[in-house]
Amino acid sequence: MLIYPHINPVALKLGPIAIHWYGLMYVLGFLMAWGLGQIRARNPSFHSPVNTDQLSDLIFFSAIGVVLGGRIGYMLFYGFSNLISDPLSLFKVWQGGMSFHGGFLGVMLALIFYGKRIKQPFFALGDFLAPLVPLGLAAGRIGNFINGELWGRVVQHPIPWAMIYPHVDNQPRHPSEIYEFLLEGILLFTILWVFSKKQRPRMAVSAMFILLYGLFRFICEYFRQPDEPIGYVAFGWMTEGQLLCIPMILFGLLLLVVAYAKNTKKD
Repeated sequence: MLIYPHINPVALKLGPIAIHWYGLMYVLGFLMAWGLGQIRARNPSFHSPVNTDQLSDLIFFSAIGVVLGGRIGYMLFYGFSNLISDPLSLFKVWQGGMSFHGGFLGVMLALIFYGKRIKQPFFALGDFLAPLVPLGLAAGRIGNFINGELWGRVVQHPIPWAMIYPHVDNQPRHPSEIYEFLLEGILLFTILWVFSKKQRPRMAVSAMFILLYGLFRFICEYFRQPDEPIGYVAFGWMTEGQLLCIPMILFGLLLLVVAYAKNTKKD
């Protein structure tokens, strides 16, 4: 059995300014996306819709979508009561709280905006960007682990990697942040990178990202402690995260079918 290693969430303090590991993970995620995007933009086999100069703008607008959408989504999905009682809590980002699903919607809006600006179809940009995202998600989950948040449920059967979070209680729990790091981050990146190396019908790569992220997150939620004070939202076992993933799974499947159906008609 493992003991959660207490890690100072502040990486560096310069007078009154505190730089948190969680924030650095976001920066690392955007830098990795930019670096991977450079590889794709420079390689003709990837059929990139942007050049290396446009890539920086794409990452910039996507970053804005992630941060704004993630924060607004968190307050709407998980902290709505706090938002109603204290609207200014929306801006208290130092207290934590970001939602993937909100960030996802924010990035979609960013792609619509930037696509019109450079006259590129939405899904051309989406297919390009999708494989760049998972390593950023992996970095974010490491940030969650450093913060000692989003811990897992109490294990029902002994497992050697069960972890005790002393700041929570003394019960062995699933290290759900690590599960999400592996599935939503490393595994999803590997699948999408390999899948996108071969030319696919437009929408197919975006569809795979939406489908697989929804599926992997749905699975991981079985091991993650439900968000307080929301708890379970349906059937005595479904969490808010799982509920939000169901439309993603269905939409991803639909997009995948449509993408290959259109490609078949063209052939």
